[in-house]
Amino acid sequence: MALQELLLVRHGESVGNVAATAAELAGAEAIALGIRDADVPLSDTGVEQAQALATRLRDADPVPQIAWVSPYLRAQQTFAIATADGPVIDTVVSDERLRDRELGILDLLTRRGVAARHPEEAERRAHLGKYYHRPPGGESWADVALRLRSFLRDAADAPAEVGLVVAHDAVVMLLIALLLRWDEEALLDFASRHTVLNASVTTLRRHGAPWELADFSDVRHLQREGAEVTVHPGSADVEPE
Repeated sequence: MALQELLLVRHGESVGNVAATAAELAGAEAIALGIRDADVPLSDTGVEQAQALATRLRDADPVPQIAWVSPYLRAQQTFAIATADGPVIDTVVSDERLRDRELGILDLLTRRGVAARHPEEAERRAHLGKYYHRPPGGESWADVALRLRSFLRDAADAPAEVGLVVAHDAVVMLLIALLLRWDEEALLDFASRHTVLNASVTTLRRHGAPWELADFSDVRHLQREGAEVTVHPGSADVEPE
């Protein structure tokens, strides 16, 4: 038995998403959030999105036999709420390799804040590009991809045909890129035109090899259940304006 289908789920809207968006709109330099990233919970809207996600997972055919979940609270809550009344998933693994990208000294800063407090990092980001820029104390996209390669090697040996991953927007993007064997240019082009929505489901399938992207960032289950569809870009990056 080998994995033939992967459902990639981004967590529901978090209070961090809400705070980051509010800070950007207000032109603030810092995001008002007094808890560490790993402990950021879902917002009320995020809870409703996770409840709506339950209908999508119950309708899955076949149901995932294994789930891998980021240890961060917002992902753990999304999974717990979405599976509280089924489906029953045989194996559930909390895997730290699925955690969100770490931003180091840029954590909790908006784009305005990065430009004002760390202009040298804005310049380095502009020179190196989004994929290879590593903030001091943080990770580049390439660093995240490295830990996800390790995760995929282990996942390939799972005794399941359908797997579920509940994680973060950067993790979803990079898993797609790794499975479809995209290079830096292809990944950044796709990411510039697509957003991984909160509580969305992205589906990859294969019939032998290679993997194919069957559906990206599907939120029809949110619309059916009357849950709000939120478009938060995730962690603030050092994207030049």
